[in-house]
Amino acid sequence: MNVAILKYNAGNIRSVLFALQRLDIEASVTDDHEELMSADKVIFPGVGEASSAMQYLQDKNLDKLIVQLKQPVLGICLGMQLMCSYSEENSTNCLGIFEQQVRKFSDTDFKVPQIGWNNIYNLSSPLFTGINEKEYMYFVHGYYVEKCAQSIATTDYTLEYSAALQKNNFYAVQFHPEKSGNAGQQILQNFLSII
Repeated sequence: MNVAILKYNAGNIRSVLFALQRLDIEASVTDDHEELMSADKVIFPGVGEASSAMQYLQDKNLDKLIVQLKQPVLGICLGMQLMCSYSEENSTNCLGIFEQQVRKFSDTDFKVPQIGWNNIYNLSSPLFTGINEKEYMYFVHGYYVEKCAQSIATTDYTLEYSAALQKNNFYAVQFHPEKSGNAGQQILQNFLSII
């Protein structure tokens, strides 16, 4: 299987590579348009800041490429947020795959960013085959996407929000499956199994 990890101005690519290696998948890390177009699966990971990440995507014309991909695409954390239409993080216009805005946690009674384990529920996608309702996943983020028609999993921290989204061939998770133990590995395996 030919799996491409999108190379752009964001961190956390190495841990995704290691997680795929544990599943016996040797992925390429690339920003090459032809490689991304021809891959069987594309993973769009990220830890970082929205505006600088979007600037890199625009500079490489990856913003136009990503939205045209036809194979299954998985956004992780910042990758998910960049797949939305707009982020409050430095007032950033994003890719617009999901017609949602990314909002900053504003409840000052809670520590922001959220760092740690939180459960996910209302699971409704083949992405979560074999995953129990209220399974715990590892989150690190200060921004969130509200619940919407494209939500395929929910979680809560100060309020309920989307733990995962899906639209056509685009899947996205706010948590880090590559850091979420066996359940996270199962989600990655499920993604790789999607046709």
